[in-house]
Amino acid sequence: MKLEVTILGSSSATPVYNRNPTSQLLNCNEKFYLIDCGEGTQQQLIRFGFKANKIDYIFISHLHGDHYFGLIGLLSSLHLNGRIKPIKIFAPNALQEILALQFKHSETFLRYPIEFTAIEATESVLIYENADVKVETVVLNHRIPCTGFKFSQKPRMRKLIVEKLEEDNIGIEYYPLLKRGADLNLPGGKIILNKDYTTDPTLPKVYAYCSDTLFEGRYFASIQNCDLLYHEATFLHEMLDRANQTHHTTALQAAQVALITNAKKLLIGHFSSRYKALLPLLEEAKTVFQNTELALEGITYEI
Repeated sequence: MKLEVTILGSSSATPVYNRNPTSQLLNCNEKFYLIDCGEGTQQQLIRFGFKANKIDYIFISHLHGDHYFGLIGLLSSLHLNGRIKPIKIFAPNALQEILALQFKHSETFLRYPIEFTAIEATESVLIYENADVKVETVVLNHRIPCTGFKFSQKPRMRKLIVEKLEEDNIGIEYYPLLKRGADLNLPGGKIILNKDYTTDPTLPKVYAYCSDTLFEGRYFASIQNCDLLYHEATFLHEMLDRANQTHHTTALQAAQVALITNAKKLLIGHFSSRYKALLPLLEEAKTVFQNTELALEGITYEI
């Protein structure tokens, strides 16, 4: 099952040339989950060939503008383009007031319903699940309430060895039971062992998104053993005092988080506008955690 994330924006508080504020698009089995929606997100979707109307889920980590200022424009464009199906938004409760005020004074009456789930940065909880994935919050430490999100694939059924099933004339009516791992007692006493006709499914993957946060241990337990960890790395470690003052992390600290939490791969982003070149941040992170990549806009990372 497909699980991949495309970076739409990787800058921090202000956009810079060739870098936009934070936004990502997660594709889980052709269902699309927008994670944060900084200014310019809908332009980035167009630029990289994604249809905004395919997005049915939006997750907003916190209410600093670089993480949601693109949302009003995106929702308005969906309305103008004739969307009628609901959209689910998971965000701090105050965002409902912000949206209501914007639409009130522009006299905008959306053609489609918004199904809003208020999230709180108090404890890690399950906020959504469907047949493909479950989504849990990750409580972070920022200047205002802020959560990350952990997307965990649901376990898949066993894979059938169809050629062998056909060769042994086992009817398709038994396939669902075999997929679920059952052994079969066929009429006439023949026993079909599941292990002979199926293989193990692909292991479920986990993607964790840690937006703005001070480096501290309280969220580490929530993101253990991720296949891909995205973590903000706003500054080089020489700017540690500034990182602490603004409740952000350094590239070195992001790598330490990946090491401590046993991540398989680390993706760093949310880069300060002071950095025109990003290679020094990557090199710093790799001194602690070698399997690190930069979150580069327009690049899709398979999980």
